[in-house]
Amino acid sequence: MFQEERLEAILHYLQDHQRISVQDVVEQFGVSRDTARRDIVKLEEQGRILRTRGGAVLPTLTKKSYSYQERMQLDLGGKRSIAAIAAGLVKDGDYLLLDASTTVQLAIESLETTDHVIITSSLAAASSLAAKKGFHVKLLGGDVHPEDQYAYGSRTIENLSDYHVDKLFIGACGITPHGLVSPSEESGYLIKEMMKRADQVVVLADHTKFGKSMLYRVAELHQLDIIVTDQKPSADLLEALQRHEVELLVADDLHK
Repeated sequence: MFQEERLEAILHYLQDHQRISVQDVVEQFGVSRDTARRDIVKLEEQGRILRTRGGAVLPTLTKKSYSYQERMQLDLGGKRSIAAIAAGLVKDGDYLLLDASTTVQLAIESLETTDHVIITSSLAAASSLAAKKGFHVKLLGGDVHPEDQYAYGSRTIENLSDYHVDKLFIGACGITPHGLVSPSEESGYLIKEMMKRADQVVVLADHTKFGKSMLYRVAELHQLDIIVTDQKPSADLLEALQRHEVELLVADDLHK
């Protein structure tokens, strides 16, 4: 077996077992300990594993973030199924607060209710919703994030503090048994402040966000009221959601 083939096989082993030792590599692939160590060093140099004492593990932190335009193209089918269920949670006359999630934007664009005041940090959502009949849209002020097209910073937080709404709709970069997480402290802190301004917190998250661990914890699970998703999460996360009394609405189940 060539080294590149062996490296891929080591990664597959890690995906199944979470951890591999030098001795595991020796036994699984019939190589010397020196060769096993070189393979692990090579994978670490490629940024694909983290070396531990006597072996390696897969990185648990998700660091990749996507721009607004990239997020609009990701799994539109799953986003639309989530958006349809989320739209059904809104009643005539609700005051709504929205983050810059593309799934949230799809949900609000599909509303058939009316008489809404909508407050958002998202430039794209404000532009899209402003012309919609029965919507009064307020755009939070602040600095503009060039890639993600939302307002942020101290001015945004100050502006936000003047409002109180019925429902907050937010997207999710990651959800773990420990809570809602974000790769960015600045966007995570803004969402944390938004949660203080709403009677009900609704998270829209497709199944790929479950189990993703990231740099900044935005909220603990008990601070969330409803999660709308397209597929059920893993058993450990499902148990954690039930323990914290978070309502889970799953598109696959509701459409059966």
